[in-house]
Amino acid sequence: MKSPVFNRLSARHLFLGAVASCALAAGVAASALPARAQQQQPATSLPSSPALSQSHVDVARDVVILSGIARTFDGMLPTFADQVRQTYITRPEISADLNAVLEQLKPELEARKQDILTASARILANRINEQNLTEIRAFFQSTAGQQYVATQPLVLEDLFGAMNTWVGDVSAFIVSRAREEMRKKGHDI
Repeated sequence: MKSPVFNRLSARHLFLGAVASCALAAGVAASALPARAQQQQPATSLPSSPALSQSHVDVARDVVILSGIARTFDGMLPTFADQVRQTYITRPEISADLNAVLEQLKPELEARKQDILTASARILANRINEQNLTEIRAFFQSTAGQQYVATQPLVLEDLFGAMNTWVGDVSAFIVSRAREEMRKKGHDI
């Protein structure tokens, strides 16, 4: 018996959609604030750690990019645009202008992506010392590291498929075993 817990959507698409939905909801909520309050707030609240040297953050940023973590952010930008389009789908007369505006915003979105790359680098640098990050960067710059990064999406797709099967099998197993053990105790569930 297969479990309905996971469907055929890949976890990557679910994750990106959830993140984009949350971000869009936050943006809509922020747009309801008075303009003056919006101007006084920083564009993003990035984690800061004054103890980190710039070279430490720089090597962490290289690792974020070389390891493929940054690809996640690349995939999210079109999802944000799609969420905006879905919000205004009931107004087809504005779709051409909306598409033009979304295209026009791409450079600004790229700048926003740089914000999350910096935040990611600082987070990583807070967890791994500079010497180890330098070694990790060297790995990702090697042929083996590049092959690892190149195959990650394929491995993850295969893993999600295997997880779907595993979840279904474990779900069926636990239900079957629980019923069996409960029968031994005189309960029919």
